[in-house]
Amino acid sequence: MDEGCVDQNRFREIGKALMGYVYIFLTIVFTVYGQLILKQQVNTIQVQPAGLELIPFFIKFIFQRPLVFSGFVSAFLASMAWMAALSKFELSFAYPFMSLNFVVVIALSILLFGENLNLAKIIGLTLICLGVFIVGRGGYN
Repeated sequence: MDEGCVDQNRFREIGKALMGYVYIFLTIVFTVYGQLILKQQVNTIQVQPAGLELIPFFIKFIFQRPLVFSGFVSAFLASMAWMAALSKFELSFAYPFMSLNFVVVIALSILLFGENLNLAKIIGLTLICLGVFIVGRGGYN
């Protein structure tokens, strides 16, 4: 086989992997944004109805607040980026990276909302990162 052809194939494989990681990154960014913006907006509710009244309340809430609506748009964009990532990687390789959402959301929740950080969270986040590292080292096909 021609050495130039081998180099081109290798270059394509690297490009495919790189784009897959970009899509995973975008999935995480859009997912995290959606979670944080929804939490921030829900924190502004003074009185929250209970029971079945909650459903129309939140439907109205979604369409009256552009930031809440942007959270749902962000979830849609995360889904699109995820589908693109799955076109580049096996599900069993890509899916563990989604657990990084937990790491980023918890870290930003502590910084932005003053939520508590305790030993259990630290251990859990460490195990998540370790798991993603191990899966990532396993490579993809």
